[in-house]
Amino acid sequence: MKNIKPISWIIGSTVLLLVVATLSLLWGQYPITLETLIGYLQFKVLGGVGNDTYTLLDNIILQIRLPRVLLAILIGSALATSGAAFQAMFVNPLVSPGILGVLAGASFGAAMGMLISEQWYVVQLLAFAFGFVAVGVAVLIGTMVTNSRSTVMLVLGGVISSALFTSLLSIIKYLADPYSTLPAIVYWLMGSLTMADLHGVLLISIPMLVSVIGMIVLGKYFDLMSLGDEEAKALGINVTMIRLGAIILATLASSLSVVMAGIIGWIGLIIPHIIRMAVGPSHRLLMPLSAIVGGAFLLLADTISRLAFTVEVPIGILTSLIGIPVFIIVLKNARAAWN
Repeated sequence: MKNIKPISWIIGSTVLLLVVATLSLLWGQYPITLETLIGYLQFKVLGGVGNDTYTLLDNIILQIRLPRVLLAILIGSALATSGAAFQAMFVNPLVSPGILGVLAGASFGAAMGMLISEQWYVVQLLAFAFGFVAVGVAVLIGTMVTNSRSTVMLVLGGVISSALFTSLLSIIKYLADPYSTLPAIVYWLMGSLTMADLHGVLLISIPMLVSVIGMIVLGKYFDLMSLGDEEAKALGINVTMIRLGAIILATLASSLSVVMAGIIGWIGLIIPHIIRMAVGPSHRLLMPLSAIVGGAFLLLADTISRLAFTVEVPIGILTSLIGIPVFIIVLKNARAAWN
């Protein structure tokens, strides 16, 4: 499989993403046929005489399904590329987007926002802000011990930061109203795309796409950094700047994901593994494929969560249930993929 040309992988994964996106638009409590969807798209692009069905589809597609499809693709891409970037920076296949505490910090910020305000934009703002604060704490701890390897101290700083903000989150839960605020916090932490709206998705897409594209561009440097810091410096790579840039981009992407959908785990861990097993360790191909396949994976999981049961299952629960057995299978080949 690794002998397949890179462009073939890109095209194939893009086709997969488009197929899943189309199915997600068609499937739901109100099923839509492909013929009806094509007619509706022709009507929206070319104009003509509409009917009551197209008026109904405006609400179903533009207000409900399309925002969820776009948001799922964005978040899946952001988490998968962030995971691949962190794994490359720390030369460790077991790290994920939450390694520096961004998910714990964003969770605390969102929970605090729900406690002090009923305005959703306050919740989102605090989630975003504390995601960066948590990473700042991790980096600060990581730079305190100058005689230790920076990557090791960054990981330890992330562990401490995650523990700190997880503890603060527990305090928020304890103080929250058990009949209203606490259930809202718990449900949000499970991860969900139900809050997606077209305006918000389009607004968040700009910085999220910039982050994803930025990490893809850095892929060629990740290959050199995998040789070790000293070897990369000898080849003319500014390791500190590349690592700092990757951390900022991955933190921005992960924080925005939490802002829009809560905690969605495992994508940043398993998707890069799967891609690495298929195409090899080169980040020039690994990064863009992680973005495309990550988007398709989360979109498929969201479609299943909407259709599998009479009540929608939080997407974070479903990704965990899928991710755990997949990761067990992936672990069998992880050593060979990283060698």
